[in-house]
Amino acid sequence: MKTKLGLDRIEEFERFFRGKRLGLLTNYSGVDSLLRENVSVLMDQGLQIQKMFAPEHGLYGIADGETVEDMIHPVYQIPVVSLYGPNKKLPKEEIEGLDALVYDIQDVGLRYYTFLYTLSYAMETAAETGTEVIILDRPNPLGTLHIKGTRIPTELSSFVGDDRLPIRYGMTIAEYAQYVRKLKNLDVSITIVPMDMYTPKDYFPDTGLLWNIPSPALPTYQSVLCYNGGCFFEATNISEGRGTPVPFQFFGAPWIDMGKVYQRINEHNFEKVAFRQRSFVPFSSKYKDRVCFGIEFIPLCKELDFVPIAILTMQAIRQIHPDQFEYATYADVNHIDHLTGDPRVRSVIEGAMDLEELMVDWEREETRFFQEIQEFRVY
Repeated sequence: MKTKLGLDRIEEFERFFRGKRLGLLTNYSGVDSLLRENVSVLMDQGLQIQKMFAPEHGLYGIADGETVEDMIHPVYQIPVVSLYGPNKKLPKEEIEGLDALVYDIQDVGLRYYTFLYTLSYAMETAAETGTEVIILDRPNPLGTLHIKGTRIPTELSSFVGDDRLPIRYGMTIAEYAQYVRKLKNLDVSITIVPMDMYTPKDYFPDTGLLWNIPSPALPTYQSVLCYNGGCFFEATNISEGRGTPVPFQFFGAPWIDMGKVYQRINEHNFEKVAFRQRSFVPFSSKYKDRVCFGIEFIPLCKELDFVPIAILTMQAIRQIHPDQFEYATYADVNHIDHLTGDPRVRSVIEGAMDLEELMVDWEREETRFFQEIQEFRVY
């Protein structure tokens, strides 16, 4: 049976919206299971959408890291306020006069996805102004039973890692909102329109829903699987495949000896993933219009944990090319530690620490975090 999104249940929960002046924080992923735009679904119910707000990539999907401008919705002539430009936090003056802020964006279940913090910061503003927050819940594509990584320490907090989250945090967006409310001790009212026919063990392929592209560089579920860890490459001078047909499945650079890298990572006997030597030419981002030599990864199952694969691949490239491999900044990423949340990942990449030792330490923290978030469960 197909999962019913929160947006699919608007008529069922119309009492949450009727008579309220609403703001809608959303983007191109805000569609129902029939792919109808959420603003149209809400307006067709006669609800009052007075203002809209857009996160990174804007309402229609501009490139990562690009500043988003304010605009007017082309159909409904509603003002759309950017929350990825001069303001990453929702200004109080923009929410005054609204009774409720409706949040409806597809997330991917990974700490470094910036939509999370747009919601988190908006909740802070809603607490200051006494504005209700209504969450139209959506699936966590990676399910909610598995946690990965250490919780990011406060000193490494940034717009690509905050709220004391592990890399893979195992909550739906509604559960996350409740977690943030307690974490930040926010006096904010949260109303949840829950999904139906959804369970914690469901990965996205189990939902029966059409894939809903959450951001331009995650065109498929397979890309999301490899984004879990593959995102670390953003903080290096290695292309993570942006500007190719399969971002986060291609990794390479013009200076890489892909034969040697392939041979080295093949020694690890990776399971649940196929890989091959691959040349590619990005049409944007790092090494635009240049031939890159590297590796292509193809997930073989919905449960793939790509984090250790990504770390060992980066380690292999650095071992083979110590003079060419470099750490780098990219968009909101100032340092690889801001993505990994743990400086020891750098130690593994550089050969100063064993990956297994790190994974054992992470497992203890993963278990503690999983237990802590049980009070926020909706499903």
